Amino acid sequence: MRLWSIHPKYLDAKGLVALWREALLAKIVLQGKTGYYRNHPQLDRFKKAKNPVRAINLYLMTIYDEACMRGYCFDKKKIVKAEHPRIAVTSGQIEYEFKHVKAKLRKRDPKRAKEISNVKRIELNPLFRKVKGRVEYWEKK
Repeated sequence: MRLWSIHPKYLDAKGLVALWREALLAKIVLQGKTGYYRNHPQLDRFKKAKNPVRAINLYLMTIYDEACMRGYCFDKKKIVKAEHPRIAVTSGQIEYEFKHVKAKLRKRDPKRAKEISNVKRIELNPLFRKVKGRVEYWEKK
């Protein structure tokens, strides 16, 4: 499961669709509707949120909006418009994710990789706010 902190605009089509599916799965887990992935470390930051289901809905809304901008037809009925306080994400995590997505894109979508190669200020999914810190413990380094 990969729940990117960076804005979904950096993802290619395959990555955006995968993120949508994985975030929907995360929502089901956070709602307690399945026992699978219950202890997945990428869910920890959502579990620690004031309201985990609202947080994942806000996260999903950004993915949905990006999909709409690209002309994709994701099912909006699967999410509920929500507001939630922003969740901290470390600067190290942001940098790690951006390098990771660029490496994936170099293999899968070189044109997209080139488009984002000169990004200086990495935008985040609006659910998150940047704080100083290292890469998260769940990443395989």
